[in-house]
Amino acid sequence: MGLTSHSTGRHAMDGDEFVKKQHETDKIIALAGNPNVGKSTVFNALTGGRQHTGNWPGKTVSSAHGVCRFHKTDYLIVDLPGSYSLDARSAEEEITRDYIMDAGADAAVIVCDATCLERNLILALQIIRNQPASILCVNLMDEAKKKGIQVNLTLLSERLGIPVVGTAARSKKGLSELLHTMEEVCQKEASVPLGILPKTLSETAENSPETTDADLAHMLCDGVLTYTKTDYDKTIRQADRILTSRFFGFPLMFLLLLGIFWLTITGANVPSELLATGLFWLEDVLYGFLTLLPVPAVIAEVLIHGVYRTLAWVVSVMLPPMAIFFPLFTLLEDSGYLPRIAFNMDACFKKCRACGKQALTMCMGFGCNAAGVIGCRIIDSPRERLIAILTNAFVPCNGRFPTLIALITMFFVTGAAGFFASFQAALLLALVILLGILATMLVSYLLSVTILKGMPSSFLLELPPYRRPQIGKVLVRSVFDRTLFVLGRAAAVAAPAGLLLWILANVSIDGIPLLHILSEFLDPFAGLMGLDGVILLAFLLGFPANEIVVPIIVMCYMSSGTLTEYENLAELKLLFVQNGWTIKTAVCTMLFMLFHFPCSTTCITIYKETKKLRYTLLAILLPTAVGILCCMLVNVIWN
Repeated sequence: MGLTSHSTGRHAMDGDEFVKKQHETDKIIALAGNPNVGKSTVFNALTGGRQHTGNWPGKTVSSAHGVCRFHKTDYLIVDLPGSYSLDARSAEEEITRDYIMDAGADAAVIVCDATCLERNLILALQIIRNQPASILCVNLMDEAKKKGIQVNLTLLSERLGIPVVGTAARSKKGLSELLHTMEEVCQKEASVPLGILPKTLSETAENSPETTDADLAHMLCDGVLTYTKTDYDKTIRQADRILTSRFFGFPLMFLLLLGIFWLTITGANVPSELLATGLFWLEDVLYGFLTLLPVPAVIAEVLIHGVYRTLAWVVSVMLPPMAIFFPLFTLLEDSGYLPRIAFNMDACFKKCRACGKQALTMCMGFGCNAAGVIGCRIIDSPRERLIAILTNAFVPCNGRFPTLIALITMFFVTGAAGFFASFQAALLLALVILLGILATMLVSYLLSVTILKGMPSSFLLELPPYRRPQIGKVLVRSVFDRTLFVLGRAAAVAAPAGLLLWILANVSIDGIPLLHILSEFLDPFAGLMGLDGVILLAFLLGFPANEIVVPIIVMCYMSSGTLTEYENLAELKLLFVQNGWTIKTAVCTMLFMLFHFPCSTTCITIYKETKKLRYTLLAILLPTAVGILCCMLVNVIWN
């Protein structure tokens, strides 16, 4: 069919301009549609690759663009944000409206879901009025067939006055016809109608001013849709009665959370050990190599035992849990269950005068708080978006999980081994996380009635059909767009942290390392929190990455000049007990690990999203204040 395709950044927006043609023969195609209609799947199938994303000019909303070559013509495809209407109510819908009306695309491809066509046609009618050179792409025809829904594409085309193409983008069916139709519409051949609604519909709208686009969409679908199964959505409705019910919704969510954490805990142990072994073996090799070169010994020590060792710690501890958690989270997203979580949590956040979408951004925070902060872009209200950003660090990210799991296993999991030990640890971890969720809601409410006063805004939440997840797509998105992105940011800040740690551990005043001087200075205040100076200093020095808090504690207790490994948790517990740890110390450390300032990566992300230093400082202060108060309260009650 003469199709080659690829995604490239050379067609990306330049400065404040939209996608620009590189040649006179290039054609710009706007890809529009409601959320959850498979629009991005169509985009990926046409461009033959992953989305290249950026931000729209002046907006913190992701853009995606790619190029598809067909019959010696480059089609520059712009994947517009999912929208329900051109009557913009959010930044996403505003971008779609402006692009359709002002950007001068040669044609628009409107993607609809064949299983809920009538609702999707409301946006289609609005786009056709503003962009006559439009094509209706009725996607998910395979799912419609399974549900016994037949779509008369020819009749629909006659009624709309534009070409209509049926596709199943996942299996790439119908894409050849779509490309041929794009070519014809862009060439404006006489045989192709261009968005002239039939007289019957136009006259109806004129004669009855109260006729809405929803009414027109209903009229369009009359006779176009045929249902051979009257109970085609019976399974979905039955599943939703359970998953979104008052009695089963929350318990099932808790069990799912428990299962994900158990899989993350048990699955990350072996690869984490293997990765640590390999990276620390490479450390010896690199150090030996540097000693053979004319490099001063102190430089070799700083680079290898300072910078490299810290990076190795972060990567070996952070990568395996993320590589498990993010795919599991993306599976929930791809299967259609994640919007059900937002639906269940909506009432809770509404009572907190916040937005139900905050449940989704909070869940993203379990993988990485920085990713959760970026995810807050989906919240339309600036006030509620800011609340979600400021409270995202109240749920622990995967960088805090290793410390929480280690403390739970050492001090609270007793008399169990194997599966029972990991399950008990996962259960206690889930309870700790529930505490973080409750704190998120409480602080959200306090912000809503004080410095960020306001009533919760309503939002439209579509519950998409349950779908079989695309494993390949899930792996690509979770590994490249989330895992490696977050790991790259963490590594960037961990390197200078390693340099600082080495200096503090190896530079002395009167024979006493700076690390010990600082820990003794912090000891009185840390004692009020049920901690000691070493623990509090480890949290402060762990600002670049939470993963290095425990290694710093070990390094201080063992008076080592570098981050120190420990063979097993039994040896680590013995070291802690010998340095004065009790169950109270473990509880207070866990509380402060749950509630303390976000890592440097998250702080940078907060500043980039809010563009305000005061909000970044507030995001640091809020969880830290809660953590200090909780630790002091536990210390007083315990004593």
